[in-house]
Amino acid sequence: MRSSAEPVAAGPATGTDAWRERARRFAERDLRSRAVEIDRSDGLPLVVRQGLAREGFLGLGIPPRWGGQGGDTRATAAVLEELAAADAAVAVEVAVHLSVCAQPILQAGTDVQRQRYLPSLATGERLGAFALSEPGAGSDAAALRTRYRRTADGFELTGTKMFISNAASAGVVLLFATHDPSLGHRGISAFVAPPGIPGFSVAQRLEKLGLRGSETTELVLEHAVLPPDALLGPEGEGLRIALTALSGGRVGIAACALGVARAAFEEMRRNVRADDADWRRHRLARAFAQLEASRLAVAEAAARRDAGREFVLEASVAKLLASRAAVAIASSGLELAGATGVRSGAEAERLFRDARVFPIVEGTSEIQELVIARTLLAPPDGRTV
Repeated sequence: MRSSAEPVAAGPATGTDAWRERARRFAERDLRSRAVEIDRSDGLPLVVRQGLAREGFLGLGIPPRWGGQGGDTRATAAVLEELAAADAAVAVEVAVHLSVCAQPILQAGTDVQRQRYLPSLATGERLGAFALSEPGAGSDAAALRTRYRRTADGFELTGTKMFISNAASAGVVLLFATHDPSLGHRGISAFVAPPGIPGFSVAQRLEKLGLRGSETTELVLEHAVLPPDALLGPEGEGLRIALTALSGGRVGIAACALGVARAAFEEMRRNVRADDADWRRHRLARAFAQLEASRLAVAEAAARRDAGREFVLEASVAKLLASRAAVAIASSGLELAGATGVRSGAEAERLFRDARVFPIVEGTSEIQELVIARTLLAPPDGRTV
């Protein structure tokens, strides 16, 4: 992605506000004017990825010991919100890279694996991807069918992964497979590997309604051979690693949805005047309330995670509220914009398409409701709601 001579960042920001301001400047300077171009592309322009690396965004949450920028969940959420307010596809690429690739390696990897992968992820030399979903296993992650078997040289994987973000350009991919589907979650293990290994291929790039600039692909594993040290965490712990990553990832995706909701609200406000009909002003007020509720939910989930407290419930609440707010506000904004809003390339039209993806990615809204209900009905010991 970059040459070794290119600087990674001007220097680490300190604190959430500093990271937010850095992201806001970058979004205004380098993203907003490219939003239409990115939306019509099959991936992010190289100059954008280089800018993300240069600003240090791809090293957020990775400790300096492993070549990263440090920074907590609140700082990461602030950056993702600002990026998404300018271009959601860019924010989602960063969220996947950080939350469900770098963080699982940091949390479950060995020091050898951390040293091998985290510094290059932090500098943007490598992009991260997370390959869990399959054609027949989306919301039910325990039903995956990609198989692995032990060999004299390590592990051999065979199967298909679907709807995998970042995979076409990734330099590190987290793979999940089972050695026996009848074992359910107990048979699933996690693996970390670079693409380019024999038997690993990108079968197709998938066109989408929204987030078009964010690469989404099908991956095929045909007797792909991985070395013994590709195993991430203990054997049989793959689903736990995946679900832990997804809980943290939902905070990041909720922040992305919040950024889209905010941009849609600002677009709506430009189309409503003080002397407009009551129903138009009511819609604006309702949108503001939805936006503020989502903002508070994202902040609470991020704060709990940073404090080391249980945050799964709050992450699902944030993801559910922010996703629904993005869709509702973008939909109202499209209607208020009128005929000009539905034209291809219009801000309202693009925001509506991007917003509609968020109730699906990183766990559907129905899955978030199940997580919330299960937590409320059977809270873990010591959990206060």
